[in-house]
Amino acid sequence: MDVRTGFFALLVAGLGVVGYLMVDPFLQYVLAAGLLAFLLTPLHGRLAPRIGPRPSAIVLTAFAFVAAVVPLLVFSFVILQTVLSFLNDLEESDVTEAIETVRNVLVDDFGLDPEQVDELELMVAEEFEAFLYASLETVLSEALGLVNRTIHMSFGLMVLVFLLYYFLVDGERFLGWVRGVTPLEDSVVDELFDEMSVVTWAVIQSHLLVAIVEGILGGIGLYVVGVSNVAFWTVVMIVVSILPIVGVWLVWGPAVAYLFVTGDVLGGVFLLGYGLAVLSVVDNYLRAIFVDKGSGLHPAVVLIGVVGGIYLLGILGLFLGPILLAVFKASVTVFSRTQNPFDS
Repeated sequence: MDVRTGFFALLVAGLGVVGYLMVDPFLQYVLAAGLLAFLLTPLHGRLAPRIGPRPSAIVLTAFAFVAAVVPLLVFSFVILQTVLSFLNDLEESDVTEAIETVRNVLVDDFGLDPEQVDELELMVAEEFEAFLYASLETVLSEALGLVNRTIHMSFGLMVLVFLLYYFLVDGERFLGWVRGVTPLEDSVVDELFDEMSVVTWAVIQSHLLVAIVEGILGGIGLYVVGVSNVAFWTVVMIVVSILPIVGVWLVWGPAVAYLFVTGDVLGGVFLLGYGLAVLSVVDNYLRAIFVDKGSGLHPAVVLIGVVGGIYLLGILGLFLGPILLAVFKASVTVFSRTQNPFDS
């Protein structure tokens, strides 16, 4: 490598680092735009010849925003509203009444010395006061950062919308550029793209789609029996359905027990039957059907993808994490089939 080539390589590397630093704050939105473009490209290919590529991209971008982005914003608002509602309902009188009830049980039923109960009550009150003080500090600090996060999310959504539009309009041109700069044979690049497409669709169908269906069906069951905060628990069920082994039973199971404890036997029996006859069957059959098509991901990999994706990319990492690991696995698979490191 001569000096000129080395300098040019260093220049490209430096500009690449600068480009990554510019993209990094909005990486999750860039990846989300790429995923949505991947999902909508087949539909764009059918719609574009009829109304034109740019009108088609505009229509599909608006559809994706309404169908994918708006629900995420609504779910985030529901979770925040539920937490604030819980804190608002936690009044001092309710806490005092609960402490008095526990005191009466300890003295009357268990026969403890009232002085010991007073000491225990004082200690619990001090701990609870410290907990409330720490919680208040946390809420205030989060409230101060809410404005910054709102601004960041607004810019991120703007980036997502514009990138999705241009991915749909110029996606073929972009893939052609990738083919041109990739130092691989065309057959290897084609195989790599095909493998990535297969595993991506498989993960979306066998994990994400099944989780969304299960969460919505579970939310319908909770709504029928009158469980409060149905929207919040629907979001929770979608999340736990993506995780391997863990499923929606983690929500509707305790809900059944709660209904029985509170005396709603009919609601508990209905939800139990609904969970066994509908939710469990949907989970077993849908997941089996889509997994049989070949997701190619071990449950442990999915678990790491979900947890690591949330940690790295936020709420969008819930969906992007497993897909990124699937794409990595596809790349390794194609490399192992097409490249032999022992070839001379």
